[in-house]
Amino acid sequence: MSGEKYRIGVVGLGVMGRGIAQLFATTGHTVTMYDSAPGGARGPRDQIAAILDQLAGKGRISADVAREARGRLLPVERLDGLAECDVVIEAIVEDLNAKVSLVSALEVILGEEAMIASNTSSLLISQIASGARRPERIAGLHFFNPVPLMKVVEVIAGARTSSDVAAALKTMIEATGHRAVSAQDQPGFLVNHAGRGLYTEGLALLEDGIASHADIDQVLKDAAGFRMGPFELFDLTGIDVSGRVLQGIFEQFQFEPRFRPSSLVPPRIAAGLFGRKTGQGWYDYREGTPSAQRDPSSTIGEGGRVWIAPDCEQFEGLAAAVMERNGVIAPYAEDPDVLILIQPWGREASAVCAEQGLDPNRTIAVDPLPGLSRRRTLMATPATTAQARAKAMDLLGGGETPATMIADSPGFITQRVLATIINIACQIAQRGIATVADIDDAVRLGLGYPTGPLAWGDHIGAAGLWRFSTPFAIPPVIRDTAFRLGCGSGHGSGCRSPGRRSHEPVRLQRLDRASGNPLRHDQPVSCPGPGGLASTASIARARRGTFARLAVALFSGHPAPGRHG
Repeated sequence: MSGEKYRIGVVGLGVMGRGIAQLFATTGHTVTMYDSAPGGARGPRDQIAAILDQLAGKGRISADVAREARGRLLPVERLDGLAECDVVIEAIVEDLNAKVSLVSALEVILGEEAMIASNTSSLLISQIASGARRPERIAGLHFFNPVPLMKVVEVIAGARTSSDVAAALKTMIEATGHRAVSAQDQPGFLVNHAGRGLYTEGLALLEDGIASHADIDQVLKDAAGFRMGPFELFDLTGIDVSGRVLQGIFEQFQFEPRFRPSSLVPPRIAAGLFGRKTGQGWYDYREGTPSAQRDPSSTIGEGGRVWIAPDCEQFEGLAAAVMERNGVIAPYAEDPDVLILIQPWGREASAVCAEQGLDPNRTIAVDPLPGLSRRRTLMATPATTAQARAKAMDLLGGGETPATMIADSPGFITQRVLATIINIACQIAQRGIATVADIDDAVRLGLGYPTGPLAWGDHIGAAGLWRFSTPFAIPPVIRDTAFRLGCGSGHGSGCRSPGRRSHEPVRLQRLDRASGNPLRHDQPVSCPGPGGLASTASIARARRGTFARLAVALFSGHPAPGRHG
C-alpha cells in the first residue's frame, strides 16, 4: 500500500543519514536513529529538529508538521535498539568490510521479514550481501544530497534480492514524493553511470587542446543548457572524489573506452587542488567564486564579405546574423578577402576544407546543433588566419549573441559531449540496466541536466546520431532505430519511442534506407539524414585521421571551390 507507514531505522548519521531520517520523519514514518560515534544519535537528532524549526519559520512546512516529525525521531544508544524496525537503511562509511560487518550484525537483531538497504554510491549490493544469511532481503537505496530536496532515489536489486523486497522499497520511496528509479546492480548504478560522459568528454576536449576548461564550461551552459560545466562540477564535488569514481567505473566496466579517465586529473590530486574545499581546483576560489567571463561586444560591426556554404542548415540565420553586423553575402568563395562559413556535423573544419576544396586560411565552421539564438561556437582550422578569426568573432559574436572560438576538432563541444552522453544512455537501456523512462528521469532529477539523454536523442534523431558512426561501433538501439525508423520524435519513434514512456529498446531488422532491403553485415550503409553527432568511437577514428587530413588541407594548393548560386 502506498500509504503504509514503516518503522525505519537509519544507521550512520552524517549528512546523508540525517537527510534520510528527515525525509521519512516528515512523511509520517517513525525513524529510529543510531550512530556509533561518541554522543550517538542525540546530536544528529537535535540538528534535524533545528532544521525542521527553520523550515517552519520560513513557511516551507507547517508548525504542526515540524512538531510531529520531531516526535517521530527516536535516537537509540545501541544497535539492538533497531530490533523492531521494518526497514534499516545504512549510511555509514563507504567501506565494503564495514558494510558487510554491519549487515551481519543487523541480521542477528532484526526480525525475519525486516528489509536492509544500503545507501552506497559505489559498492555493488551483491558484494555487501555476499556474507548475509538472507541476501534476498538486502537491496540498495541510493539517495542524493541534500536528500529532502533531491527528488530521486535509486532502488538497486542485487543478484539475489527478492523482487518483492525491491518492489516494497520502491513503493515506500514513492510515497515520500520522491521519484524511485530501478537499476541493476552494475558499477555506478544508473545516475553515476549515465553521468560519466560529461566528465570524460569534457576532459578529452581539454586534452586535445580544443578549448580551455572555462570555455568548455561556458559553451555547455549557454549553448546546451547545462546548469554547470564538467570542470565546475569537478570543483564542486571534489576532484579527488570524482577522480576516484572515474577510475573505479573505468576498471569495473573492464576498461570500456567511453569511461577512460584523463591523465590531467592525477597531477591536480597530487598537488592538493581538489576544488572548492581547498580553494583551488580547475578554478581559483581564494577570492570568492569566479564570475563568468564577459564577452566583448561592439555596437557597430566592421562588416566584410562572407560566403556561406549552400549546404549550411542555418543558411538564412547565418546570413541574417552577418548582415546585422554590416556584413555582405558574397556569391562566390574565391576572392581572398571573403570569409568562408561552413556547418559540419562530427567533422573537423580542415577535413571539410580538404574534401570541398575550400581555403582553410579563410574558413570558419559554426556549430549547427544548438541553433544560432544561443552562444555560437566557431571552429577554426589550424591555418585560419588571425584576421579571419577576428572577422568571424565580430560578425557572429560581436552583437547580443556571444560566440566562442575553438580549435579544429572532430565535432564541436556540444556535439561531442551530447554524443557521448546519449550513447552511454542508450547502452544502459540496451543492457537492461534501467528502463528508458527511469534513465531520463534519473538524469534530469539526479544530475540536473536540462532534459533526459534519450529524449535528447529523439530530438536530434536516431538517423542524425547514426550518420557518422559505423553500424557496429554504437549501441544497437541507436543503430537499429536509425536503420528501421529514421529520425526520432518528429517521426514517432526514436531512442525512447514517444508515447510509450516505459518502452524498452527493441532490436529491429537492419534495412538499407535507400532500397528497403535487409542488410548483410558486410554491406555498405545508406543512411541519409539532416545532420548528426559523432559517437565516441567515430570521434576516436577521426582523431587518428586528423593529421592526414590536415596535411591534405594545408598542402593541397587550396583549389578554388565551384561556383554556387
